[in-house]
Amino acid sequence: MADIEKRWEELARKYRNYIKLEKRLADNTVESYMRDLSGLSAFVCGEYNVAPRWVTPPMIEAFMASLFDLGVEKTTQARILSGVKSFFNFLLLEEVIDSSPAEFIEGPKTGRKLPEVLSTGEIDRIIATFDQATLLGVRNAAMVEAMYSCGLRVSELTGLRLGDLFFDDGFIRVVGKGDKQRLVPVSATARDRIAAWLAMRDGSGTTDILFLNIRGRGLTRVMVFTILREAAAAAGITKTVSPHTLRHSFATHLLEGGAGIRQVQELLGHESILTTEIYTHLDTTHLRRTIDSHHPLSKS
Repeated sequence: MADIEKRWEELARKYRNYIKLEKRLADNTVESYMRDLSGLSAFVCGEYNVAPRWVTPPMIEAFMASLFDLGVEKTTQARILSGVKSFFNFLLLEEVIDSSPAEFIEGPKTGRKLPEVLSTGEIDRIIATFDQATLLGVRNAAMVEAMYSCGLRVSELTGLRLGDLFFDDGFIRVVGKGDKQRLVPVSATARDRIAAWLAMRDGSGTTDILFLNIRGRGLTRVMVFTILREAAAAAGITKTVSPHTLRHSFATHLLEGGAGIRQVQELLGHESILTTEIYTHLDTTHLRRTIDSHHPLSKS
């Protein structure tokens, strides 16, 4: 038993280095994958007492069934299976195995719950709740405008630094998942609001983080969530609103305005276009107009 567990641990260490250094996954993603792998190894060692190279598809199916029996959410089951497949694909690269036992294992049908979409009018109403005569009001308006007009993740917003602003060129530099950088066009409105915040921010702390709290430190993601949720409620918006809602609205409005999905993929910083397709939920009126205008049989 000890030798088998040692083999799991040895390969797990190599796998961690692979996904962290070569795949450049974010730290929280790495930890999530390693927790899931630990769960798999504990199950396989306890039930079958075999090393990774001897794992079979029925063993993985049994592991997934155990998650179901424990009441694990379907979305979590799907994420765990994704990590398991990633681990065995790594073993293929390392030539530890000849084929992946997880290759044809299907995850639970989770469906896709699309986020709410805000209209530009609703976004304006949210921003209008911030008192532009106050330091925090100016900051909050700049944050919301930047999140929406640049399609930022909340972690990308809180990570923005003064050196990431290239206003003369009309861009900001964004550090996304896996520390991957991209340049995103910034609107004139967002530039003006950020400039107004910078004028009031001067002397607020010594950090080069762009958006600061009242103590001169960087904002947390929870603080941004809270600010946005309270502003939406003050604006009388009953939709579920989060920073991701602004990002989704940004992508949806671009697509409705005629932007190509590849362009949106680049702006959002998605590695796979399959991820971007989640954001292509357009209203039926737009789809009907598109079909009426371009489908070859629409005139028949």
